[in-house]
Order: sequence, then structure tokens, then C-alpha cells
Amino acid sequence: MKNYTTVVGLDVHKNSIVAAVLPAGSDSVTERVTIENNPKTLARMVNRIAGKGRAEFVYEAGPCGYDTYRQITGLGHPCAVIAPALTPVRPGDKVKTDRRDAEKLARYYRAGELTEIRIPDAVEEAARDLVRVREDAVKDHLRARHRLSKFLTRQGRVYRETRQWGTSHQEWLRSQRFEQPHQQSSFEAYMRAYDDVEARLASLNVQIDDLAKEEPYKAVVGRLRCLKGIDTLSAITLAVETQDFRRFKNARAYMSFTGLVGSEFSSAEKIRRGSITKAGNAHIRRVLIESAWSYRGWNIVSVGLAKRREGRSAEVLRLAKKAQERLHRKFKHMTSRGKMVQTTVVAVARELAGFIWAIAQAGEKCQA
Repeated sequence: MKNYTTVVGLDVHKNSIVAAVLPAGSDSVTERVTIENNPKTLARMVNRIAGKGRAEFVYEAGPCGYDTYRQITGLGHPCAVIAPALTPVRPGDKVKTDRRDAEKLARYYRAGELTEIRIPDAVEEAARDLVRVREDAVKDHLRARHRLSKFLTRQGRVYRETRQWGTSHQEWLRSQRFEQPHQQSSFEAYMRAYDDVEARLASLNVQIDDLAKEEPYKAVVGRLRCLKGIDTLSAITLAVETQDFRRFKNARAYMSFTGLVGSEFSSAEKIRRGSITKAGNAHIRRVLIESAWSYRGWNIVSVGLAKRREGRSAEVLRLAKKAQERLHRKFKHMTSRGKMVQTTVVAVARELAGFIWAIAQAGEKCQA
């Protein structure tokens, strides 16, 4: 089908777009053009190329998001966004330019060698952005704490009474005074930065908690919270980053999407297996790794976990209990054989991904 369609590879940047046109029935790119990245210029180029016959457009997912995709499809032409990590790379190809990248996209797309990604709609993208901005706020929060504590340490003021960043520590921080005016100004600046990010993080936590109670996330978040090590924040992160669990035909496909499967470089009789591919969603991978650590301790059901499981279907509870027993047993078995804890955590996280896929799709009535 694609042999009878003009394929246009696009190398999209913030200020420019490089296009390579591979005409129908041809093996060679006949046109290369560089345009400014704005809606009017893009529309003019798309309509000119598509005016000569059916055309399909393709570009790699990247920092420019899906605006180009939405503009092209809005004009009534098919467009594919592909996963950059899965684009084939020739071992001897050492030259990289925007034009060559656009040409390779056009040729590989026609050959069926590229992997398309699912494009989120505006609502899904907004929910994902909210969760990701909270991740950024957490990093800012940690930096603000470090800068404040390091400043006080340089002045010989170290808090040793109780746990840091608790209520008593907060009172101690706000009681600090300095003789030098510039030092006092510096301390106040660090405190303002810390207070600002604290307020921002608190506001985002409330918004995400509200998001988890809305459709279409309410049901899947409720099911995922039945797993040990996964609460509201982890569950909503998994939901918004995955978008639709049904697009994965089995648990193995979802594990691959997380990038937690092992790499392999084998030839003839030689079998070489390496570290995980990391060719997947980094946000999901982080949540899975953090959650996997919870299976290291005692295999018990805490009060909070028992409460999260109340009212859930028998199938969801069966899967959650099976996951808890199996993953705890796997953690103990691997560490007892001398495996590094970090390696064990990754292995447990990979299997946890399979249980998440199964539980996310387990049928049950929506619970309040």
C-alpha cells in the first residue's frame, strides 16, 4: 500500500522542519525542503505535496510534542509519529544531518521498519503533563532543601534534635537570625525558595488526588492501589503514562514497553545477555523500581493496604495477593543466591509490570 503512496519524512525542530519527499513507486528521494516551523508554512507545504496525490507524513517523537501531528491530521492527511529509540541504525553510518534523518524516516516507514506510538488526545496529554510537572516540583523541592541546609551548615548551624524537616525542625529554621545583613538576606532568599516550592508541591498533590478520582482514571487507579507498594500517586502515574492498557496484547508486551527487559547480543553459538534495554517509558520504569523495593520486607498486609483493597472484585484481589506472594518469594530467592539487590529489584519490577497489566484490565464494577 505504501509503495503507491508518497511518503514524506520530517525532521522536526523548534524553529525549522526538514522534509524529504519519497514519491509513489520511487526508491529515491526527489525533493528536500527546509521550512520554518509555523502552522501557515507547514500547511502550505503539506497541501502542495498532497495536491499531487495521496501522501503520508512521518516524524520522530521528541521535545516538540504532537503539535505537528495534529496540524497535519487536521488538514486531512495521515501522519505517523514513531518511537526514536526503535529506529534502525546502520552500524557503518557515521554521518548524521537533518536531511539524512528525514530521508531515512521516509525510506524506513515505506519499508515498514518503524514503530508508531499512540498519540494521546488533548485530555490525556493534559493529565500526563500534570503528573510530570509534579515530578519536576519534587526535584525542585529536594534542591531547595539541599541549598538551604548547606547554607546553614556553612554557618555552623546544624539541627540535631529530631528528624529533619519535621515540625520542630521547621520552627528551628524560622527562628534563625544572622548578624550580617547580607547573610540574613541570603537566608531569607533560600527560605522563600523553599516555601514557594513547598506550596507548589502541596497544590499539585491536591490536584493529582482529584485527578485520580475522575473518569477515566478512577477505576484503574482503584484496582492498581490493591498492589503492595502502589498507592494513588504511583497508580495515577502508571495510568496517565500508559494511556490505554488494552493496546498491549499480553503482559510480555507491556514489560517490553517499560524497558525492563534484558538486552541480548547473540550470534551463532555465542549468547550474550546484557543489562535492561531502557527502550521504554522512563516515568513508568521509575515507579516500578520504587514499588519493587516494598517486596523486600515482611510479606504482610498493612492496615493501609487492607483498606485500599476493600470493595474490590475477587479477581483483582486474587491477582494482588498472587503478586505479593510471588514477588516477595522472588526477592528472597534471588538475594539468597547471591544476586545483587539492585539486580533483584529490576527483576521484581519487571514481573510487577506484568501483574499491573493484568490488574488494570481485570473487569469489576466501578467502586467509590
